[in-house]
Amino acid sequence: MNLVKAALHFALPKLKIEESDRFLFFGPHPDDIEIGAGATAAKLAAMGKKVRFVVVTDGRFGSETTEPEKLAGIRKAEALESARLLGVDDVVFLSFSDGGFYDADELYRAMAAEVSAFRPDIIFAPDPCVTSEFHKDHLNVGRAAGSIACFAPYRGIMNEMGLHPAPVRAVAFFMTAKPDAFVRTGKYFRVQMKALSCHKSQFDEGNVIFTYLRLRSLNYGFRKLSLHAEAFRLLSQTELHCLPERGK
Repeated sequence: MNLVKAALHFALPKLKIEESDRFLFFGPHPDDIEIGAGATAAKLAAMGKKVRFVVVTDGRFGSETTEPEKLAGIRKAEALESARLLGVDDVVFLSFSDGGFYDADELYRAMAAEVSAFRPDIIFAPDPCVTSEFHKDHLNVGRAAGSIACFAPYRGIMNEMGLHPAPVRAVAFFMTAKPDAFVRTGKYFRVQMKALSCHKSQFDEGNVIFTYLRLRSLNYGFRKLSLHAEAFRLLSQTELHCLPERGK
């Protein structure tokens, strides 16, 4: 650890996710929140926290055998059933087209409007800085979420978009290669698996994603002396620009 990074570590201690009250989860597709942070969302909901899911695209191109318009409807129903099992009944669908067929600025503004309306403490989204991630929707949503988290508290910037500021404290990136914040999920891992099973248009019971999530959960749990855990790259307001050492 270099001197600058060490100083930042002590000057800017990490937030504890569970100590906040309002959480907004952005999923590029109807199953991404469950994959990236489903157990955490279930735990927060069970704790009585305010949790909202925002599904950004309709997932219409997630099958080679089902027509896109029909699949979009199927995936919306699956997402609602899955969220219900996680204890979340506040779900918003922005209904942009899967596959990046939208204007990135329009997507950014729509996501910013959700942040302005819900006023979350912490925003969750996929990490756009993973070197192996090339899905346009994941990259667009992650980048937009980070930028919105940075600008949300600034009245002038939000007013320029016709929105009110929001007291966002941090962004928590899931599906990350550089986790630095962990949530012990314990029994909520089983809830996550049941919720993911709702997405029958995408996964059958033998899909490798279930094995991957089990191994990931056990690995993070071992690191935190727990049976199961989920991990995030957590950046506070102060860390969202000009501090590259926090991103290493």
